[in-house]
Amino acid sequence: MRTPYQILLFPYMKKDDQIHYALFKREDMDVWQGIAGGGEGDEKPIDAVKREALEEGEIPLDSNYIKLASIATIPVTNICGFKWGNDIAVIPEFSFGVELKSTKINIGHEHTEFQWLSFEEAMKKLKWDSNKTALWELNYRLANKKEESAKNNIHIIMKNIQ
Repeated sequence: MRTPYQILLFPYMKKDDQIHYALFKREDMDVWQGIAGGGEGDEKPIDAVKREALEEGEIPLDSNYIKLASIATIPVTNICGFKWGNDIAVIPEFSFGVELKSTKINIGHEHTEFQWLSFEEAMKKLKWDSNKTALWELNYRLANKKEESAKNNIHIIMKNIQ
């Protein structure tokens, strides 16, 4: 059974002091995005993102994944065919990055193509604000070597709103 949350993943690659991001064109819409999907059963978001990465891009499970602080809420009507009852109107979208050592990605049936792009080029192609925010955070953390501080950021935010 589909769990009421969404994951978002941006593969990236560092080469010659440049960071490039992979964006994927959806098969069912004319939209560019990161890898997206949902949890199944009692899957945790990190497990769901690894499964989706393997299914949609043949990205190895043991790759270097970064959990971002970017969490959006998205309307359930944006998730094709999934409903969890009238009381659930929006679901959280958890965001991640994953470092790849090669430009090779074997895309699955949900996408028609992918492109490796600079941060600026990727931001121009993205449609959804949640994707733009997550990519901005990932780029900031990578450019400033702050990959690990996303955990602290989430903890500080949650502490201040409780």
